Amino acid sequence: MTVAQSGPGPAPSPRFASLVSMICGCILVGSASTFIKLAGTSAATAAFYRCLLALIPLAVLFCLELRRHGRMSRPAVVWSLLSGAFLACDYLMWTQSVLDVGAAVATVLIGSQVLVFPLLARVLDGAVLRRRFALVLPVMLAGLLLTGGLGSRETTMPHPVRGTVLSVLAGCLYAGYLYCNRRAGTLEPRRAFGPVALGSASAAVVIGVFGLGTGSIVVHLSASAWSWLAVLAVGGQFLPFVLIGFATVRLPADLGATILLLQPLSAVVLGSLVLGERLSWLQLVGIGVTVACVAVQSKR
Repeated sequence: MTVAQSGPGPAPSPRFASLVSMICGCILVGSASTFIKLAGTSAATAAFYRCLLALIPLAVLFCLELRRHGRMSRPAVVWSLLSGAFLACDYLMWTQSVLDVGAAVATVLIGSQVLVFPLLARVLDGAVLRRRFALVLPVMLAGLLLTGGLGSRETTMPHPVRGTVLSVLAGCLYAGYLYCNRRAGTLEPRRAFGPVALGSASAAVVIGVFGLGTGSIVVHLSASAWSWLAVLAVGGQFLPFVLIGFATVRLPADLGATILLLQPLSAVVLGSLVLGERLSWLQLVGIGVTVACVAVQSKR
């Protein structure tokens, strides 16, 4: 009689690993607004150094990746650089929208990425969108509106029309970044760092040129500001964009778009825990609705 030996359980499925990667990446991206506030710098300054400082670990890992896999193909390089241009414009537009309509409303409106990203994949790549996505989307957006503070408080908006337009455009541009990064990752599936490194470099150049033209990037900063900008570069740029880049290639576009809703949700929750921003009961309901929709959409 043989006794079965106990061993390690079955390895996690690729889908599960991709889901965890996407969720962790979105939560980290949502933390970026808190890191920016703690840094106490201008938005353009934070956006520039966010990309520039993230290039330090990305460049090292990219070089190691080049030694292992050789040069990236020209189309993958082009898609990666194009993704960075979309990302830079997203950062700059969203920053202005925060000043125009407030952080909560801007965070809600940038959720247009949830719709635009899967539509880009459907129209340009022929990706299949599940029927469940169309059914769950209105409920998800309602939960996001509640999470952003709809009905919770009154705000004075200095430029509501301009801010609304810029927020929605920023969401579309971020969807463009995700799509281009996904295309680069599809062309180079063995590379985890190359597309993100080139995209961050491209974004830093575009934001840097804008900053030079407007004089909006500050060079002399306090030690505290530099410390938080370093945390922002690692926790709000390097790690999450590598994780999201890994996952978007391996998950259906509609599922990836659904999980993106965790970004503004994370921003609201972390702002409450770290910065002491109080959540209303409607926001708590919105968080619950959003998390439930992500759970439903994540099922096979």
